[in-house]
Amino acid sequence: MDALKMTVAERRQLTEHICEFTLAPADGSKLQSFTAGAHITVETPSGAMRRYSLVNDGTNPEVYKIALKREIHGRGGSMSMHDDAQEGTELQVEVPENTFELTDAKNYLLIAGGIGVTPIYAMSQQLLREFKPFEVIYCTRGEADTAFLEEMKSTLGDRLTLHHDGGDPEAVFDFWDHFEEPKDMKVYCCGPQPLIDEIEAISGHWPEGRVIFEDFKPVEVVRADDKPFEVKLEKSGITIEVPADRSILEALRESGVPTVSSCESGTCGTCKTRLVSGKVDHRDMVLMEEEKDSYVMICVSRAEEGDLVLDL
Repeated sequence: MDALKMTVAERRQLTEHICEFTLAPADGSKLQSFTAGAHITVETPSGAMRRYSLVNDGTNPEVYKIALKREIHGRGGSMSMHDDAQEGTELQVEVPENTFELTDAKNYLLIAGGIGVTPIYAMSQQLLREFKPFEVIYCTRGEADTAFLEEMKSTLGDRLTLHHDGGDPEAVFDFWDHFEEPKDMKVYCCGPQPLIDEIEAISGHWPEGRVIFEDFKPVEVVRADDKPFEVKLEKSGITIEVPADRSILEALRESGVPTVSSCESGTCGTCKTRLVSGKVDHRDMVLMEEEKDSYVMICVSRAEEGDLVLDL
């Protein structure tokens, strides 16, 4: 994909843990337009590739705006952005893509949970500009955790339903009244896995294609029962230990071994690497069955047992 050199032009703290970054082209070049629901892939200061939803109007944009939560127990990408992407920092950014695009409907219900509000916020503003009927349900722990709170209150008015559960599983929003009878509308939902699971469970009787989900994590890169293992790089003779909470790609990067990647979620194929030996726990969505004995996607897959030898 095409990579752009962009500079952090502005940082804006939306909540204690969520920051908005305004990215401007380093050379002043014209940016590609985009529609609500689009994302960009950013090479964070740590070298990790992460996908972030664009939150600004994509009609002839002069900047790209993203907002992201500092994930303390994540894999380091968001912490790198929060800690090291200061105003003036230059970042490599891939052109926008949209796999969560609004399509034509008579009415819309937009559902956001936590930081999943980023594409939903952009969608609400696009629907406003297009004078289309819609409603937004936005769920967070509390008002202090609610990004774009004032912007959404002022622009959406009574189209917006806010719900704060205080972190209590017994106090989550009851969506059933919205889904009991299938409606002639499209529902767009983005948020944490429990929210996705809930909406999937209560919308199973709706016609296919009416309820659409955004999911930047199609596979679990790191799981609770993962164990450390070693990877030997046959060409260079180096052996790298892969900790239980890191991918092969991350372990190589942290050891100074040059890597090539894009999605880092097992969906694009950029990091496909020839496997010399070893038994692989394949977690990607790219490799054909006949390729699995010869290749491994090092951004998500691990050793199933023992160690691995790679053609690097």
